Amino acid sequence: MNDRYLAVINPAAGGGKCGKLASAVLENLRSHGIKVDAVETRHAGHGTELARHAYQQGCRQFLAVGGDGTSYEIVNGLFPQAQTNGRPALGFLPLGTGNSFLRDFTDRGPDYSIEAILAGHRRACDVLRMTHKQGVIHYINLLSMGFTADVASLTNRRCKSLGEFGYLLAVLICLARLRRRAFPLRADGDTEPDQRRCLFLTFNNSKFTGGKMMIAPKAETGDGLIELVRWGTIGRIGLLRNLHTLYDGTHVNHPLASRRAVRCVEFELEGAVDVMVDGEVLALKCERLDILPGALDVIA
Repeated sequence: MNDRYLAVINPAAGGGKCGKLASAVLENLRSHGIKVDAVETRHAGHGTELARHAYQQGCRQFLAVGGDGTSYEIVNGLFPQAQTNGRPALGFLPLGTGNSFLRDFTDRGPDYSIEAILAGHRRACDVLRMTHKQGVIHYINLLSMGFTADVASLTNRRCKSLGEFGYLLAVLICLARLRRRAFPLRADGDTEPDQRRCLFLTFNNSKFTGGKMMIAPKAETGDGLIELVRWGTIGRIGLLRNLHTLYDGTHVNHPLASRRAVRCVEFELEGAVDVMVDGEVLALKCERLDILPGALDVIA
């Protein structure tokens, strides 16, 4: 092991802003005595490959330079091997579009992140593990199904270059389509599966998604629990009237909404569904979700 950081840079994050700003931000860290090596991602999944290789070579300190998707790729490069081979630390230089995870700690962006790295601030963070038909993924922010995944999918395909406005535009388009579906599951040993139709389900480790949307106001990153948020079959007018509550977290008080802190979820899906996980959209047949308590140090 060594005391150097590996900065994994996604130059395309933030509509290309990250690639232009990363060098100056890293030089700022180096000027304060922080030892940083840097690599750039070249394609989807490359951050996972880079982090996995570096961890195998003894690196235990990583910086995600980009958005939530960059940290997601790094986490999946670290786990599952980090469960048995040494605890890693992950810091953030938020130069991407959403940077939702870091909002649990600050809204000051790169300035706060640099201060946290220089001061060595570390917090134990849970890692959530989703087992699906094709394998396993790990995440630290949230995984969602239904409306939120539909919005993320549309944002990534058509609206990402528009930043936060693009996300809002995708919300409005999905509102016009408005699909309510059932995602059968059992949580913490429920005797019967929950087969109710809903607008969305989210399985959260932290509070925010889509930049400033507080989807899980009760979530805590180090409590060893999965925050399950459900919004039932609300209609278009009702959702439009309550859309603003998704940004301050008061949507959980709606009569059709509910939240629950759990340790394990078993899914009974008939096939693969679109899920949004830490800013990435995947089609997965989810089987089981559980939690690795305090498995990662976050520098924040």
